[in-house]
Amino acid sequence: MTATDIDFSAVFPDEVITHTRVRDIDLPGGAGTFALITLDNGFDHTKPNTLGPATLVGLSKALDALKVRAEAGEIVGVGVTGKPFIFAVGADLKGVSHLTGHDQALLIGRLGHETFAKLEDLPVPTFAFTNGAALGGGVEIGLSCDYRTISSGVPIWALPECFLGLVPGWGGCFKLPNLIGVEKALKVIVENSLNMNRMLKGPQAFELGAADVMFEPVTFLEDSLAWAADVITGKVTVQRPEVDRDEQKWEAAIAAAKGFADLKTGGAAPAPYRALELVSQARTARRDEAFAAEDQTLADLIMGEELRAGLYSFDLTQKRAKRPVGAPDKSLARKVTKVGIVGAGLMASQLALLFIQRLEVPVVMTDLDQERVDKGVGYVHAEVDKLLGRGRIGHDKANRLKALITGSTSKEGFADAEFVIEAVFEEMSVKKQVFAEVEAVVSPEAVLATNTSSLSITEMARDLKNPERVVGFHFFNPVAVMPLLEIVKGEATDDATLATAFATGKALKKTTILVKDSPSFIVNRLLGRFMGEVAKVVDEGTPIEVADRAFAGLAPMPPFILLGLVGPAIALHNNETLARAFPERFYVSENLRRIVEAKKPAIYIWPEGKPVVDPEVEALFEKPADPVVLTTEQVRERVLSVLAEEARLMLDEGVAAGPQDIDLAMITGAGFSFWNGGLTPLLDRTGVAEKVTGQRFLPPGVASVPA
Repeated sequence: MTATDIDFSAVFPDEVITHTRVRDIDLPGGAGTFALITLDNGFDHTKPNTLGPATLVGLSKALDALKVRAEAGEIVGVGVTGKPFIFAVGADLKGVSHLTGHDQALLIGRLGHETFAKLEDLPVPTFAFTNGAALGGGVEIGLSCDYRTISSGVPIWALPECFLGLVPGWGGCFKLPNLIGVEKALKVIVENSLNMNRMLKGPQAFELGAADVMFEPVTFLEDSLAWAADVITGKVTVQRPEVDRDEQKWEAAIAAAKGFADLKTGGAAPAPYRALELVSQARTARRDEAFAAEDQTLADLIMGEELRAGLYSFDLTQKRAKRPVGAPDKSLARKVTKVGIVGAGLMASQLALLFIQRLEVPVVMTDLDQERVDKGVGYVHAEVDKLLGRGRIGHDKANRLKALITGSTSKEGFADAEFVIEAVFEEMSVKKQVFAEVEAVVSPEAVLATNTSSLSITEMARDLKNPERVVGFHFFNPVAVMPLLEIVKGEATDDATLATAFATGKALKKTTILVKDSPSFIVNRLLGRFMGEVAKVVDEGTPIEVADRAFAGLAPMPPFILLGLVGPAIALHNNETLARAFPERFYVSENLRRIVEAKKPAIYIWPEGKPVVDPEVEALFEKPADPVVLTTEQVRERVLSVLAEEARLMLDEGVAAGPQDIDLAMITGAGFSFWNGGLTPLLDRTGVAEKVTGQRFLPPGVASVPA
């Protein structure tokens, strides 16, 4: 019995089946009859093609029939393509969390390998015509073909498995290094995946050598078929660079990738290391040996905690993010046809750029003097010019966007704006004055949004005539990159204002989360507790480098490097705000205060591209009389313990609707690891949650292996 004979319907009852549609095409130039497979799940591009068990069985049966036809001489080649905009985005993971045994998981791996091997073993030339998004198993379908074309319009091409806690397990770890070389393959499999799941576009995949030829989107399929005809008739000979299989060079690349994985995960995530083992074996392994090793690795990881947490994260970003808990009925939202921005500094300028790009409505920026206004508008124009220079937009679009942004030293231009957001100095008196001035100009229904990162929305609105239209609209820096938008409800904020805020956030393509008005909201409150405790550990005597090493695989970067990115002054301000609100829990480092007073921009300097503690910063630190030096493990447990305490208190206070919103916020706003599930699954899995708070954050099985 093969894996294709197994009935997986009980485990994957809700699988959206991607159908294998086969049609014959007469190739140009009399090259013969060509069988073209189109993968199509019957939906528009909102539901991309995925590869679940029933899909793979259907593809397998179609390939069996094509083998018979090929052996009979009825067809001269086989091609695989996808429906418009989508090739295939990988395995259907919905049922994976329901697998209860290693044997079941092993069969999933074998099913993919058996199916793709049938494609690879067809007795006629095979072609992958990658017309759209290709991820994971979709990329591996292409690797199973003899030849590959790719559209220059492909928006994403990647092997993201390590990001989730898996490996490319349907041939990716074996075939990709043997196609493009080990260094390039490891960049795709390990480095890009662990680097916030970086994805390539069609031209980048072509440059790597993952496709033999690239065509433009408009005539992609026609050009691909003509090219396939030329390959089949011998008019075109495909030549590929020979892969260097020198053992020392191959293993040096593996070692370099391992160093990168150590930096990103601290050795705590098994997936990248298992991928490295498979890529190492790929240098000399036969196909069957490589596939068997991938099967075992897949089965081990499918039954592991990291994948379950990764799938939980995936579900948060794909489902909960699209339906924010607590958001009012969207029918209450008011239309936004013009936006005002108070401030013209860097943050305000980033906001202006985002609003004109996403909403395509007029945006007016104001500031205290014309020089600042001109600088802000100039920044937006320069960024639009960069998009034009990169070919991301055309001249007409660039001119339209530039025309939407204007600046003034007066707030009179806000009179007909339905949405005004301030991005001025983080001081309550300044923000209250700004809103009083804006309220005197705008209509009573206009939304007044604040980009404050820590201050009370309720207090900011208290003295206004219409406090119900004030809402927190907290972006994360850099605005264009970070997905999260915390929408903060003050005590007086009404549903129409909230609904408008959520609708605007959705139009801006941000992940929106409803937050109760409280000091520093979700992300900055947890980061404040995190950074405060780390600073306390260092102030007590643990070296900075030891403290930084403790958080590989938890935070996106070591805390003292993050401090340099955020800015010591901003970090100090956040900690002081929280310490005033919760003096019994939040620590303000006097050493950090000295750094700010000395106007040092960061803790580290970077000679030769590697971080070294700045000697001038180190000289500012006051050393304790009786230093307490902790190990990295002790630092990590201590900091996780205070995070568990703070997260539980935030839930008890209703700051977030549930632990899922805390995790979604930490993933999309702070870059916490997908394979940890953000934060609370890690606290559950390590036992810290129960040790500190007496209970788990999530029921067993939600982000872990079912009990």
